[in-house]
Amino acid sequence: MRRKPRSTGLLFSVAVFLLFAFQFSRKAFFNGADLPFPSSYNLLPSRSANSEAHYALHETNIDFPHQLTHRTRHVSSILDPVPTVSLLLPDWEVLLISSIDTPLASPDSLRDFLCLFQNNATSSANFSGVLDFTGRLTFRCFMPESVRRLRPFFQPLLIKSPDKEFSSYSSSSLAPELMRWTFFAYEAFETEDDVVLFVKGVNHRQGNNRPPTDLNCVFGDGDNAVRTAVTSSVQEVFRCRHPNLTTREDHDKFKITLEILDKGKSVIVPSVAYYSPRRSDGGGGSLAAQSMICACTMVYNVGKFLKEWVMYYSRIGVDKFILYDNGSDDEISAVVKELKQEGYNIEIVFWIWPKTQEAGFSHSVEYSKKSCKWMMFVDIDEFVFSPSWLNSLKPSKNMVKSLLPAENNGIGMITVMCNDYGPSDRISHPTEGVTQGYNCRRKLEERHKSIVLLEAVDRSLLNVIHHFKLKTEFRSRQMRPEEAVVNHYKYQAWPEFRMKFRRRVSAYVVDWKDSANPTSKDRAPGLGNTAVEPPDWPRKFCEVRDDRLRLLTQRWFGSQTADGYRMAWQ
Repeated sequence: MRRKPRSTGLLFSVAVFLLFAFQFSRKAFFNGADLPFPSSYNLLPSRSANSEAHYALHETNIDFPHQLTHRTRHVSSILDPVPTVSLLLPDWEVLLISSIDTPLASPDSLRDFLCLFQNNATSSANFSGVLDFTGRLTFRCFMPESVRRLRPFFQPLLIKSPDKEFSSYSSSSLAPELMRWTFFAYEAFETEDDVVLFVKGVNHRQGNNRPPTDLNCVFGDGDNAVRTAVTSSVQEVFRCRHPNLTTREDHDKFKITLEILDKGKSVIVPSVAYYSPRRSDGGGGSLAAQSMICACTMVYNVGKFLKEWVMYYSRIGVDKFILYDNGSDDEISAVVKELKQEGYNIEIVFWIWPKTQEAGFSHSVEYSKKSCKWMMFVDIDEFVFSPSWLNSLKPSKNMVKSLLPAENNGIGMITVMCNDYGPSDRISHPTEGVTQGYNCRRKLEERHKSIVLLEAVDRSLLNVIHHFKLKTEFRSRQMRPEEAVVNHYKYQAWPEFRMKFRRRVSAYVVDWKDSANPTSKDRAPGLGNTAVEPPDWPRKFCEVRDDRLRLLTQRWFGSQTADGYRMAWQ
């Protein structure tokens, strides 16, 4: 008797085939690796009903067509990657910058992002801030160990996906490589006379600069790019002639970078910098009142120090504070908000670029010229004071002004020597403040900090260790220690000082981890190049007991409360 054929096996095979085909088509749909993407398309943000940012295609000109190839999609989805350009920072950190204007709906929409790397490894992507001069979002993540062994490094995708099955990195050969922080154009600023471009990796050493004739500024991409002459090349600052560009409402930003001409070859520097042409109305608008004295510094995770610094300088005559934030992830924003509510004039410039202190100070000269007349360049652990103030019962707004030269006498900068303070037996940060907690210093004065007349700064914007090159018609004056001095709380309790091992913001000062130049004055004497606390650290650098500023600030800012004696910033 012949058995009737069973259909179960056939039906099972068909079901497996259909399931496989569905999964394959779904991956192809969301990856889009083999789908052509025309360069005339752009990704622009739109909003869904639940306020999640998603991206739809629009036919407009784009700024980075060659960098969107592997990360674009043909259908809007909250699973789609955010178009970005990426930069490899020190210590295997990756900075991602949205390559289009991408306003997001709420703080919640900035959470739960991931970096998806070329081998499909992921790491958390944390929102860092919005670039002040382009309005673009930035995120940071760490490169997983498994990716660090690969070569070359490709730019990761910035994704927000609850299901990894929907998120797979394309292996397309068109995926761009990660840019390196040691060689890229990162910021641009337009003046009435020219455009100032900030580029890392072209002038490698202090005092050794490429001649401007070897360089061009390049505005835009490809065959339509416009080139103009470079008129100044110093450190990371390059000045370019204005381009002849017209702007449209749908395209008011142009990528800007530097072209290096070397032995008949042309090298275009990778760039995340943008230029916006001036409007035909002439711009400018109404001018705000100019502050007599401002203070500028570069900061990183200094929230617990900021109140003391701002309150002190404000009471002795500083009108405005400009903080170049180098990527802080502490409570500094909350502290600044609180201080502003109390009436202090503070501005934060988000300046996330690594080892760019000199460039940041150069930028501040042009950026602040209309709002500030004199600029004090001091760090957050530095306090200028005059011994002539020691008998004052309270601070006065005229105290810093009394240090400035008379009008029209040709002095464009005054410099003040530093007293470097040691840990003063402290093993942790003094809650009463650094002026109260540290009172033992080295005997000899070191280096100096400056107060600069901004209109006197040389066009090159050259600066070294907080002082600037001046125009030929101006000169500098160094103050005697009996006139003024800077208390520099340089070597603090070990947990605070150890933070400096991770970041040295100067472009031309080696990190302590680097063994180069071991006798440099920028190193802590006898410390070596490892972040290991010396056994005698709390007592180091203590040659002179100096309580002058401690007693002065205690008189000015201290008061007896029910909880004991407290300083105004506690």
